[in-house]
Amino acid sequence: MNNIVVKNIVRFLLLVLLQVFVFNKMNLFGYLNPFVYVLFIILLPFQTNKLLLLLLAFGTGLTIDIFGDTPGLHTSATVFMAFLRPSLIRGFFGRIEFTQNEEPSIKKLGFGGFSRYMIVLVVAHHFVLFFMETLSFSRFFDILKTTLLSSLLSVILIYIYIFLFTRRK
Repeated sequence: MNNIVVKNIVRFLLLVLLQVFVFNKMNLFGYLNPFVYVLFIILLPFQTNKLLLLLLAFGTGLTIDIFGDTPGLHTSATVFMAFLRPSLIRGFFGRIEFTQNEEPSIKKLGFGGFSRYMIVLVVAHHFVLFFMETLSFSRFFDILKTTLLSSLLSVILIYIYIFLFTRRK
């Protein structure tokens, strides 16, 4: 097994364990829920095969659904986020050449580029998740508020994770 596969397996396990045992227990002010496990999909190498990306997103979301007793909510939101990812990378970074196993990073994309990429994916994930949970357009503004505030909390926690667990060269 090569280094990138081992690194991503460890990242998957760490993020899922953090989500299940720490962040799933958080419910700040009754509606703020951080979801940091999405970072696993966000940090997969740029050149990840689209089918593999969708399968990994399905497996990741399903794992969170099983432990969180949320039937399909995380699976659908994570697959949607993974579906957007290649188009987002092309749209935001089309002119940048990426090597085979190169991962999105602040170093590679710059703080602004990485932030834009990550925030769009996190907000998309959270919106689908909270909409699927509610399934009602009559609560659109509640969904939007929960999405934006939970996304903000998730992004802050993701940056803390990145600064704690990523090697700086």
